[in-house]
Amino acid sequence: MSLERDPVALPLLEDDRAALRADCGSCSGLCCVALTFSASSDFPVNKDAGKPCTNLRTDFRCGIHRDLRDKGYRGCTVYDCFGAGQRVSQGTFEGRDWRRDPATARQMFEVFPVMRQLHELLWYLTEALTFPQAAPIAADLERALAETERLATGTPDAVVGTDVAGHRQNVNLLLLRTSELVRAEHLGQGGGKGKGGKRGKGGGKGGAKKDRRGADLIGARLRGADLKGADLRGSYLIGADLRDADLRAADLIGADFRDTDLRGADLTGALFLTQSQVNAARGDDSTKLSDSLHRPGHWSGA
Repeated sequence: MSLERDPVALPLLEDDRAALRADCGSCSGLCCVALTFSASSDFPVNKDAGKPCTNLRTDFRCGIHRDLRDKGYRGCTVYDCFGAGQRVSQGTFEGRDWRRDPATARQMFEVFPVMRQLHELLWYLTEALTFPQAAPIAADLERALAETERLATGTPDAVVGTDVAGHRQNVNLLLLRTSELVRAEHLGQGGGKGKGGKRGKGGGKGGAKKDRRGADLIGARLRGADLKGADLRGSYLIGADLRDADLRAADLIGADFRDTDLRGADLTGALFLTQSQVNAARGDDSTKLSDSLHRPGHWSGA
C-alpha cells in the first residue's frame, strides 16, 4: 500500500484497497490450515489448528469450492482474510510455503491470524480516509494507517509479538470519531419505523433511538426501517428482517449479519461494512451495496 499521500486529499482511489482483498492464488491455503473450526451449522466436521482441511488440494486450491455451501462448509464462504494470506505467503515468508518448507509451518500459522487482524484495521482506516467528513482527523488517520502498515511489514517474530488488542483500541478511537463526523448530519432524523407504521424491535424516532450500539436485534422486524446514520456497532442482527431498510451512512462495524435478510435494503455508504458481513447475510439483486463490496454468488437473484 502506498502511504505517500496528502492527508487531506480525499477521497482515496479504490486501488488503495487492492492489497486488502484476498488473492487465493497467491496464498498457500493458510485459512484452510492455520485456523480451527468445529462441527456446527457452518462446518460439518471438526478441524484442529495447523491441520490441513481434507478438501485442500496439493495446489492449495479448494477441491469443493463451488459446492462449499451444499456440503456444509458455509463458514468458508463467509470468511475473508482481507488479503492477509498473500501478505504472509509472499511477503513475510518471501514465497516459501508450509509444505515445501515445513520448518516454517508453525510460525507461519501463528503469523497469519495476527496479520489478518492488522489487515482488517488497514481496511477500516483506508475506508475512513475516503469520507470527506473525516478531513479534520485525516492526519491522525494517516498516522494510524502508517503505523499499522509498519506492524504488518515486520519480521515473523515481530508480527507475532504485536500487541494487536492495544493497537486496535487506539485505532478504534479514530474510527469512532470518523463515525461521529460522518453520521452527524443524520442525527436527529429518522425512525426505525417499519412499513405500515409498525415499529420493529429496536425502532423509534430521533437520534437517541438510532443509537443501537451492541443492541440485541436478533430476529428483529425492521422491514423498511429508516436506519440512515444509525449506530449499529456490534449489534446482533442475526436473522433480522431488514428488507427494504435504509442503512445508508449507518455504522455497521462488528455487526452480526448472520442470516440477516437484506433483500431490497440500501447499504450504499454504510460505514465499515465488510465483505464477510455481506457474505453472512441474505440478499438479492435489489440489495444496494457500495462499490467496494461485491454481491455474493449464493444470494438469490445474484
